[in-house]
Amino acid sequence: MAAHSQGIQTLLEAEKEAAKVVQQARQYRTQKLKDARSEAAKDLETYKAQKDNELKAFEQKHSGATKANQEAIDKETDEKLAALEVSYKKNKDGVVKMLLDRVLLVQTELHPNLKKA
Repeated sequence: MAAHSQGIQTLLEAEKEAAKVVQQARQYRTQKLKDARSEAAKDLETYKAQKDNELKAFEQKHSGATKANQEAIDKETDEKLAALEVSYKKNKDGVVKMLLDRVLLVQTELHPNLKKA
């Protein structure tokens, strides 16, 4: 019976040893996951910083063209407004006179469709 008891004792020790190995494997896996997450976060931050720098360089490269285009558009708009202002001042009196003539000088005659045959 001593041999039987010793066999059971050996199995219990083997089971404890297996439980320790499983626990170590779980801890190892958990640590690897944490390491992978931190490494991924670090890579993500590096990639984000790189793309931010690329965006800033692109904006600086094209901001001069944008400013020049905006200045050209503003200049053209100002010229067109000045031309409209000149045209307004030039034609204002004539348009007002024409409108008043049309309103005040009414010619009373029958419409061509209403004339009797």
